[in-house]
Amino acid sequence: HEVDGNENCFTGDEWNKQLCPDGQTCANKCAVEGVDVEGYKKTYGIRTISGGVELQFVSEGGNVGSRVYLTDGEESYKVFKLKNREFAFDVDVASLACGLNGALYFVEMDGGGGKGNRKNGAGAKFGTGYCDAQCPHDIKWMGGEANVDGHYGMCCIEMDIWEANRRASAFTPHPCSIKGAYRCEGVDCGDGDKGVCDKDGCDFNAFRMGQEHFYGMGQDFVVDTTKPMTVVTQFLTTDGTDQGDLAEIRRFYVQEGRFIANADSNVQGVPVGNSITDAFCSAQKRAFQTSDSHAAKGGLKTMGEALDRGLVLVLSLWDDGATEMRWLDSGAAWPAGCCTWAL
Repeated sequence: HEVDGNENCFTGDEWNKQLCPDGQTCANKCAVEGVDVEGYKKTYGIRTISGGVELQFVSEGGNVGSRVYLTDGEESYKVFKLKNREFAFDVDVASLACGLNGALYFVEMDGGGGKGNRKNGAGAKFGTGYCDAQCPHDIKWMGGEANVDGHYGMCCIEMDIWEANRRASAFTPHPCSIKGAYRCEGVDCGDGDKGVCDKDGCDFNAFRMGQEHFYGMGQDFVVDTTKPMTVVTQFLTTDGTDQGDLAEIRRFYVQEGRFIANADSNVQGVPVGNSITDAFCSAQKRAFQTSDSHAAKGGLKTMGEALDRGLVLVLSLWDDGATEMRWLDSGAAWPAGCCTWAL
């Protein structure tokens, strides 16, 4: 809102043209405020529960979708260094229908939220500094300056631990050719080999890899999404030490006391295996006849270097109006799930 008043600088999906004719003027005239616990619940549909957090898709106030970060005290985000480590969490996706994405992922945003970068005086306490491998152009503030015309994107390496609903799930590394948060414009924000990030990534989605009865609703599936589960992801190195390069990302589940290994690939031309390696990624790209931007951006070695530098944990619940999340749970040529288009 306005620094010396209560007039909003941004309402709905538009900037106030009087207060924000350009990014610098907007930064001088506007300020951000924090949100209390009640505000999180009513405005964003986010509330704490025993041992965790719950995200609602539509809040009491009518807000749709949300994104929240794990902090380490009041002034910084928790920074995770996961190479040669494993990460586990409990999740319940029984209420997440087709077209929704309950996501848990890591990005190389600054642990301080970019505070002190250019004119950013807010920082992690106020939720600033976000970036991801899609180089989003809808980030409102970048380095303390308003992105009023959406000209800039904000890119960084992204490791998707969990993108899922009750019909499909995927885990995906997205390496980039840059380190940390990078404000892009023009070609650098682009797709494939042109941009600085691998936007497609190298995903492992059991359905897309030929195992249609591995993950889904009910007892006919190996992982039954009508029940809670523990999801474990391991980041293995070439020599089993913290100094080795990242060589493999391995996934397994625990449900009702049962250990469940990830599904094996069952796609012609892709070697049998249930984890992400550089060899798997390149074979998958050839089989699906898509550009191997994962290798072009440095593959797992580059991802491992980011894991060494440290990543911030993000939780979000969202839909995708442009594609209806077909890349996650449906599709045509290489379907990613059993959802019917437009559901």
